[in-house]
Amino acid sequence: MSKNIPQRLFDIAYNQLHHFPLEKMIVTKKGQSWETISTQTFIQEVEALAFGLLSLGIKPGDKIAMITSYNRAEWNIIDHAVLQIGAINVPIYPTMTESDYEYILNHSEAKMVFVSDSGLAKKVQSIHAKLHAQPPVYCFERNEGIGFWRDLMSTDEQFRSEFDHRKSAVKADDLATIIYTSGTTGLPKGVMLSHRNIVSTVLASEPRLPHLEAGVSKGLSFLPVCHIYERMLHYLFFHKCISVYMTNMEAIKDDLNEVKPQIFSAVPRLLEKVFDGIVQKGLSNTGIKKVLFQWALNLANEWEAEGKSAIYQMKLAIARKLVFSKVKAALGLTDIRAIASGSAALQPRLARFFNAAGMTVLEGYGLTETSPVVSVNTVRDRGMLRVGSVGKLVAGVEVKMMEDGEILVKGPNVMMGYYKQPELTAEVIKDGWFHTGDIGIFQDGFLVITDRKKEMFKTSGGKYVAPQVLENALKESLYIEQCMVVGEGQKFAGALVVPDRVALGALAEKFKIDRDAEGEWLKHASIQEIIWSDIHKINQRFGKWEQVKAFSIVKDPFSIERGEITPTLKLKRKKIQETYQHLMEKMFHHSGDGN
Repeated sequence: MSKNIPQRLFDIAYNQLHHFPLEKMIVTKKGQSWETISTQTFIQEVEALAFGLLSLGIKPGDKIAMITSYNRAEWNIIDHAVLQIGAINVPIYPTMTESDYEYILNHSEAKMVFVSDSGLAKKVQSIHAKLHAQPPVYCFERNEGIGFWRDLMSTDEQFRSEFDHRKSAVKADDLATIIYTSGTTGLPKGVMLSHRNIVSTVLASEPRLPHLEAGVSKGLSFLPVCHIYERMLHYLFFHKCISVYMTNMEAIKDDLNEVKPQIFSAVPRLLEKVFDGIVQKGLSNTGIKKVLFQWALNLANEWEAEGKSAIYQMKLAIARKLVFSKVKAALGLTDIRAIASGSAALQPRLARFFNAAGMTVLEGYGLTETSPVVSVNTVRDRGMLRVGSVGKLVAGVEVKMMEDGEILVKGPNVMMGYYKQPELTAEVIKDGWFHTGDIGIFQDGFLVITDRKKEMFKTSGGKYVAPQVLENALKESLYIEQCMVVGEGQKFAGALVVPDRVALGALAEKFKIDRDAEGEWLKHASIQEIIWSDIHKINQRFGKWEQVKAFSIVKDPFSIERGEITPTLKLKRKKIQETYQHLMEKMFHHSGDGN
């Protein structure tokens, strides 16, 4: 299959049409059924919508906002139509607050807003009077009093000439999208990405994919497409001519079993939940089944991509046949070739487990500002996967480290800048090098991320603590669902711990602890002892100044809705500290010296 090298994002779909058109380009889960759209139909609908946008007077450079609660073909159709007439796509996370909506829509001067459902339409309408441009709102579903997006489509060929002119006028270095990152502090920043930025990442990431067969392989998409990570993968799947099945997180378990994809992307939080469920189920067995599962789990903890003995490989083959094959079948991952993991650091034990079980996890690294891929592991070639790393750099991307370990990135993937914020842009891009704010090192060509520069804190003893490393280790406990390590200016590091209610539920029954709805049972002395036992074991890996010497129970999981985590599940540390200041004061002021 010979394809032209795409220069602009919409070239990718036309390449598919001309060289390998699919009957199932995009398959969207709607209710209990799947709705299919072919490459031919996709292009027709893209052009019909583009004609409609032209009839409304949308001009090159106009901003079109999109807010969707889950992935569906409509998003991609609108995206391609907007880009082909030289307009700018401004995706917005559905979970952002009304005040964020107001800021983004005003800051970007959005001329139109597309939403996936009436709930989001009402959210926009609630702040519509505060929007300077008063953009009309169109919905993917028919709802009274809200414009229906398909009503914008036009087949009037009088717009063909202008459409062709606009399309040919779009250059690779033109602005394609402004992605507002919610960030962990302050107002959202509008990251400007060009066609070249994202296309370069698509082309550089392609060699890191496992073998996928055009027209046969399937990719499953459920992470928010408003994030550049999942959006880039859509373009990449279109480029590889594989069918993209779109669904939502709530239906993921059933849809994995139904679709049986070869590839999908995940965030560590999802893999953590899947792993914890597998372990709890495996250890709840009795007799030989429990012994076999524990043996297989221990074997997985030793997994490495290369260098293991023939005896280990033989044992692993037995474990895969007797134990892991059943796990894969239960998860709907019998045909999986790769799970791409990004957005946050993945615990090494999870990477070892999934890879040992024959469910290849490829961890990568990048930011919205780098479109996003900087590095990623792969199994296509030997010596290209290492647990605990985010892989080797992709082609065309350069990385160097500052004296303090900060990672600097240069390449065609680095953003154009922050929209309307030249001073902020100048702070992070110097001499072409983007300052990521992440701390890392190279090990034999593999990039290893150690922490966020701004998240490191200093204890009163003058010692630096990297909280993300500690948090990742602490979450290895089956009894810790989420946690945040704190201790700026304190004698020692402490942790705010969100316990895993499911795992601890069995212990509550064993200890005959009444589980009240408010969650007070989670603070029971026996429960705290179990959690502390795991923390104590994990502490042994770290220096004394890094060790968590006290913890406080947080009953409710950190949530997007309360502003405690970002839509990509990163901790908003300042907000969490403000919310749980009383717990932190108690933890640090009533724990003596922390021992």
